[in-house]
Amino acid sequence: MTTVNIQEAKTHLSRLIARAQHGEDIVVARAGKPAVRLTPVEPVAERTFGAVPLVLPDEFFFAALDDEELAAWE
Repeated sequence: MTTVNIQEAKTHLSRLIARAQHGEDIVVARAGKPAVRLTPVEPVAERTFGAVPLVLPDEFFFAALDDEELAAWE
């Protein structure tokens, strides 16, 4: 575990982030007391649309409209 003070963290933030992403445990201290820990963020899995299979009957798509409904659409 590496502990750095806030000033050092501000100066070398990019390097500290890279080290944390490679698995190193980095702690930032304020006045010598641990304040925060840098940890990598786990990538979020991309969501896919339609993950749940849904089967609709043919009547859902091919239901005949009566003359009144058909006239309302025209």
